[in-house]
Amino acid sequence: MGIDLKKMKAKLAAAQGNGKGGKSDFWKITEGEHTVRLLPSEDGDPFKEFHFHYNVGKQNGFLCPKRNFGEDCPVCDFATKLFNQGDTESINMAKKFFARQRFFSPVMVRGEEKEGVRVWGYSKTVYQELLSLVLNPDFGDITDAEEGVDLVLKYAKDPGQLYPRTSVTPRRKSSPLCETDDADCQELIDKVPDFDTLFERKTTEDVAAILDEAMNSDLDAEENSKETSKYSAPSNDVEAALQELVG
Repeated sequence: MGIDLKKMKAKLAAAQGNGKGGKSDFWKITEGEHTVRLLPSEDGDPFKEFHFHYNVGKQNGFLCPKRNFGEDCPVCDFATKLFNQGDTESINMAKKFFARQRFFSPVMVRGEEKEGVRVWGYSKTVYQELLSLVLNPDFGDITDAEEGVDLVLKYAKDPGQLYPRTSVTPRRKSSPLCETDDADCQELIDKVPDFDTLFERKTTEDVAAILDEAMNSDLDAEENSKETSKYSAPSNDVEAALQELVG
């Protein structure tokens, strides 16, 4: 099979960090209040959905072949077998391996316009809030470069909560995406990334290798723990032995 020139061009664009499919910074929300503007996308859908596996070996997270691309996924199969065992321990362990849904949108962060297009990742709860907003006829197309609206994001802990949550409030008035005459909005919009190339796609074989490595690592850790227990006397036994020696 010859070289896929389309993929090679995408790789070059990513390496150069410009144009469609180029490098985009991920924006991680911090506690407090932020104002962002969702940017329009060519396909009319600024909300991109992906499913990731976490807690598998040393991997920070990777795309699930099954949930994203309809391919076989060894981690999904493993998690399902665990879950079907039915006991509480197996079910809880399986839940850690199941793919998790995550959503992403291209945004411009107000006050950080010089950073250009950023990619914001958020939860299903926030996604539902955003969908309700765009379907509200009072706001129209919130991504429109001339008549869209900015979004105020508040990331904070509610009373009694352990973790912060994100609330979304639209500005009451519409505003242009670029507020200065010398800003090239079209150039900014053209830099919205191609989300199909944003994350590395792993094959079924790649995922199987990751799972095998993780399982072998866990087995090695378990064996080392057993060996340590076997050759290390508990502290109370050591103290008892010393008492016998000294009478």
